[in-house]
Amino acid sequence: MLQHIRRKKSKLWVLLLILAVVVVYKLMDSSDGQSLLKRVDGNQSNSVLSLRASTDSAVSISSDNLHSPNAILVRLNDHTILMQKKSEQKIYPASLTKIMTATVAIENLHDLQKKIELSPSMFQRLNKENASMAGFQPNEKVKAIDLLYGMMLPSGAECCIGLADNIAGSEQAFVDKMNQKAESLGMSNTHFTNATGLQDQNHYTTVKDLSILLSYALKNSTFQEIFTTSRHSTASTNKHPDGITFKSTLFKNIGNSTLKSGNILGGKTGFTDEAGLCLASFAQVNGKEYILVTAGAKGNHQTEQYDIDDAYEVFNELGSK
Repeated sequence: MLQHIRRKKSKLWVLLLILAVVVVYKLMDSSDGQSLLKRVDGNQSNSVLSLRASTDSAVSISSDNLHSPNAILVRLNDHTILMQKKSEQKIYPASLTKIMTATVAIENLHDLQKKIELSPSMFQRLNKENASMAGFQPNEKVKAIDLLYGMMLPSGAECCIGLADNIAGSEQAFVDKMNQKAESLGMSNTHFTNATGLQDQNHYTTVKDLSILLSYALKNSTFQEIFTTSRHSTASTNKHPDGITFKSTLFKNIGNSTLKSGNILGGKTGFTDEAGLCLASFAQVNGKEYILVTAGAKGNHQTEQYDIDDAYEVFNELGSK
């Protein structure tokens, strides 16, 4: 009798074990072959991107002649660093901030055609702070996709705030999402306090962290399309019946994007007095894709654009390898 009870208990434990295995398997598997953990967030994987320095001197690039005190060059197919110069030194990112703003906005927008009304309250503050603007007006109803183009091409601060308010309820709540994203990507020396890049002592990053961000962002087809566009015309709005046409600040300044052995495909410029001239650029050289992030070059909008000079210098040297 005792042995019979023991056998029944043993069978029960076996059944419970099988049931537990089935439950775990169902949780880890889904109809599309992805784990539940991967399906919780419908965005791209947030796994930390690991950059590695090149050990091949034949492809390494010198940083000796750069105007920018901070720089990093990364080959995208294998995330190899081919050149770096004070890449982990704290910098102010200025409008390179908008790479993160756009990334977080794209990943939180369910409908890029949705019209967003721009609150009048933001304009007085942004004008007072001399923020760069795309040209939209208070109470203008603008498609989300056009706000993204307005943010990235002419660097419009009103586009950043309009999207931030709509997505998160306030700029500060949106900035929390930006910092969460930075942490998830392994940007360990980055902290944002605003969505526009306006100067703040506690708003900082490194060119290495920005290269991690841009490598991630370019995997998103919407971001890459915007980042590599030289000109964009918006849809008609209640304030601009004929829309507005934007031109990328990068392409406006470089004129010719052709390199010796490739092309500059796109980029985002940035400038404040404290940050200097900054540039995050994307190029194809000898059939391979690269990103270059530079910061801190002396000059301003009225001087020679030394950040762009650096991009030509680096990519053309790369093409001669």
